[in-house]
Amino acid sequence: MATIHIKFNIDYYTRWGQEVCICGSVPELGMWDENKARKLSTTDGHHWSTEITATKTKAVAYYYFIKEGETTVRREWGTCRLLKTGSKKTFSIEDHWKDKPSHQYLFSKVFTESVFAHEKNEVTSTYKNGNLLLNVLCPYVEKNMQLVISGESDGLGNWNLTKALPLAYVGDGEWEIVLDAEKMKPPTAYKFVIIDVSTKKAIRWEDGDNRLLYFQGEKKDDFMQVEMAIPFRYAYYVWKGCGVAIPVFSLRSEESYGIGDFNDLKKMVDWAATSGLHIVQLLPINDTTKTKTWRDSYPYSAISVFALHPIYLGLADFLLKNPQNRAAYEAEAKKLNALKKVDYEKALHLKWKYCRELFRQEAENVLASTAYRAFYKENESWLFPYCCYCYLRDKYNTVDFENWDEFAHYDNAQLKRMLRKDDTARREIDFYSFIQYLLHCQLSEVKEYAHKKGVALKGDIPIGVHRHSVDVWTNPELFNRDTQMGAPPDDFSVFGQNWGFPTYNWPAMEKENYAWWKRRFQKMADYFDAYRIDHILGFFRIWEIPTDAVQGLLGQFSPALPYTPDELVAAGIPFDEERMAKPFIHENFLSVFFGEYTEEVIHIFLEPIGKQQFRLKPFCDTQLKIKNLFRGHYDAKANRIRNGLTELCAEVLFVRDRQETHKFHPRIAAQFTYSYRYLDNAVKQAYNRLYDDFFYYKHNDFWREQAMKKLPPLISATSMMACGEDLGMVPQCVPSVMQELQILSLEIQRMPKTAHTLFSDLKHLPYLSVCTTSTHDMSPIRAWWEENKEVTQRYYNHVLGHEGEAPDECTPELCREILELHLQSSSLWVIIPWQDWIAIDGELRYPDPHAERINIPANPKHYWQYRMHISLDSLLKEDRFNAIIKEMTQREK
Repeated sequence: MATIHIKFNIDYYTRWGQEVCICGSVPELGMWDENKARKLSTTDGHHWSTEITATKTKAVAYYYFIKEGETTVRREWGTCRLLKTGSKKTFSIEDHWKDKPSHQYLFSKVFTESVFAHEKNEVTSTYKNGNLLLNVLCPYVEKNMQLVISGESDGLGNWNLTKALPLAYVGDGEWEIVLDAEKMKPPTAYKFVIIDVSTKKAIRWEDGDNRLLYFQGEKKDDFMQVEMAIPFRYAYYVWKGCGVAIPVFSLRSEESYGIGDFNDLKKMVDWAATSGLHIVQLLPINDTTKTKTWRDSYPYSAISVFALHPIYLGLADFLLKNPQNRAAYEAEAKKLNALKKVDYEKALHLKWKYCRELFRQEAENVLASTAYRAFYKENESWLFPYCCYCYLRDKYNTVDFENWDEFAHYDNAQLKRMLRKDDTARREIDFYSFIQYLLHCQLSEVKEYAHKKGVALKGDIPIGVHRHSVDVWTNPELFNRDTQMGAPPDDFSVFGQNWGFPTYNWPAMEKENYAWWKRRFQKMADYFDAYRIDHILGFFRIWEIPTDAVQGLLGQFSPALPYTPDELVAAGIPFDEERMAKPFIHENFLSVFFGEYTEEVIHIFLEPIGKQQFRLKPFCDTQLKIKNLFRGHYDAKANRIRNGLTELCAEVLFVRDRQETHKFHPRIAAQFTYSYRYLDNAVKQAYNRLYDDFFYYKHNDFWREQAMKKLPPLISATSMMACGEDLGMVPQCVPSVMQELQILSLEIQRMPKTAHTLFSDLKHLPYLSVCTTSTHDMSPIRAWWEENKEVTQRYYNHVLGHEGEAPDECTPELCREILELHLQSSSLWVIIPWQDWIAIDGELRYPDPHAERINIPANPKHYWQYRMHISLDSLLKEDRFNAIIKEMTQREK
């Protein structure tokens, strides 16, 4: 049996007691089991080496790690090394330890597969022409550039770049070249150079002194000397990109069926490429179908974190054979396309009807195809339960699986028995799987199309899932269903936000090494090059709200370090649970809440507990009870009483901890309560000291530790570029964690992260950030301009530098000025909402700026129905406008 012999050498300075180990894909290297990995030897604690003889194989993959005793203390960064053996039998490898690079983002799929993409080349075929292999880590080579080696010998062109030797791109920012040692005459000086492909002129010589090329092996046909992971030296590389943000449902084309789809996304990619943009950012695209009404338009409440939304299937790719039926559908689609906004229900029902007919027409061929079977096999772990869920949802007319009789608890074997007995169920499962397959094919094609255009796709990972989702049904142990996620009060909502999602059981997730999250990220990587982590603060701590609360004010951070009553007393607060942890209701302020209905409220809803003090009666003593009590009643009187009673529930200074019930959290924004106002001044001061410490200082190290357990394994599960939505009540530890992990922050000029500042300084934003004018939760710049005249005036004078009174309208000229200001920012990315791009053109922009807002976070029942007012087909023909955008996007590097 043929064998190969490999000698590994690496320089690594160790501490006393540390060992360098190598783990890899062959038995001699442990077959990826670190317990069986090979230890290297050293005589000086610096130079480490080992040798193996293994069965001949096409390639050997491996990496290094450091052990201290029985503990692994460090591993190399990035992908494993790959030694392709070709025809050679003996290898001597000089390795460079792979540290996490300062430009880690360049190794993401955004650059390696899209923006900087190069065609991969096979280098093993050239082994016969040489015996010296150089492997270089150089992610800085943009399109229309080439990495070459230039040196002092004839074989390296004698420093003449027109005669320099090109390296072959092997993927993931790595380049290789095979040299003939006899032609190089080592030792010889050389350097790697990035050149312009067309002119052969240097774009960048690598930093530092010349390198020296040595050859210490035997010049035999079966021998190869290898130098792996040579870092291209480039200390101050800066690249800046631009993009557009728009939800898929907001896209519009002449082929749409009343709502944007994946086919439309191709046209958005076309517009981005035409306009000099590098990335298209989307909102979540997972299936949200719970009621089949407009309420499902909320894209952050998925029924599956793996399944794509059927409403995004581009039907133009799948024509019906019956010409009369096809014409009828197209006529209906034309009516929906003419609407200014998305009619979610009509679009969904039309597409469902079409898909049913398409299934009858194509199912037999598709389900029998090799491609479909491969897709099903690869995705069965989530696809089978998703399809069963959809069938049972429709059968029982609810997503609440607690009402699914014997199927209330997920049982794979039981479901398969059901399918064997029930032909209707089997057909339905096939239908939903069929649709997911078509969606997968279409979106995969969009991704490939975007890469060819040099445009990357950026997705969105919601922080939560619906409490009656497939994920909760199949993995109930990973969720806390007796609580709900939300956010504390912020600029978006004074009462906080209650999203209704179950919170995560992080200890259970940690036990399985976050496998569910990793699968979620890896599935997303099938379609996207980058992602936005919605509410990244949730990985540090989540705002956890009781299930009997409606607002977010009664929430608590979890995990957290709450106080015992004794600790509160020691802090100068005479803690009384009845007074401070239960609603404080005094006769003196009831009229503020209820006005003319005060006496009626006292009589019906309250009971006295002392002089001028009351408590809520048991039938209305939680916000949820109050909500249900007034369900269906929305007249002025009902609204006044319902809102007043709801606020009374939040008249507390402390919230009991959910797990350690003898401990308490200060209630968020308690200083705005009457309960706080009725404290004496000394207690107020003590409360404020404790409040500030609790919310701004006490938890910083604790929450950092929580995030550093979760985020590293998740972001390393794929090669997508990670971005975090870090808005709201941001703990001090968040920026340092994001910087350490190279997760890009989100920067918005009108939401500065520096206290007592009205607007961020765009020239001094962190480079590893995404700068934008607005998000889907905010007003676009034209609408924002009209919301607060005082703020607009300060922006006009102090940021834009204009004198005099600010105009009432944000003119096209002002919009362009604002965008150009953002494009000059120090951020790596400037990704502008489409509404703000189009705002610079007085003829193309929509007349009503307030109709362009996508979401109002304070309204939990908001209808997500914004849609582009002009089609992408028309937009692509706007040569003058597109040329202006392209000119603007040439950011200074």
